[in-house]
Amino acid sequence: MGIVKDYERIRQFSVMIVGVGGVGSVAAEMLTRCGIGKLLLYDYDKVELANMNRLFYQPHQAGLTKVEAAADTLKFINPDVIIEPYNMDITKVDSFPLFMEKIRTGNKDNSGPVDLVLSCVDNFGARMTINT
Repeated sequence: MGIVKDYERIRQFSVMIVGVGGVGSVAAEMLTRCGIGKLLLYDYDKVELANMNRLFYQPHQAGLTKVEAAADTLKFINPDVIIEPYNMDITKVDSFPLFMEKIRTGNKDNSGPVDLVLSCVDNFGARMTINT
């Protein structure tokens, strides 16, 4: 294998991150820095100034949705990564079909399933939805 060959492989992978708070934002940043091919980001919350001590967001992003702010920051870090932000609560009935569709068809070229789903949520309902 070797590091160069492995780097080319990682550029083909897609990862869905559900919850872009304390854990999810760090995971998204590290995957972006590694050169992952595609990130699908799911969250329904907004960036608040009170979050600054534990999240990778910046003060000027307060009021933006977490996925919008994360996408902006991640595109700056590595513009080659495909980033799809979804500002939605996956536990809501109207959001669930799109969420499941993206799991099935959200790979880098939208022809197959995502390679990995990271559950970075902080509530039981969202965990149950992800595990469905």
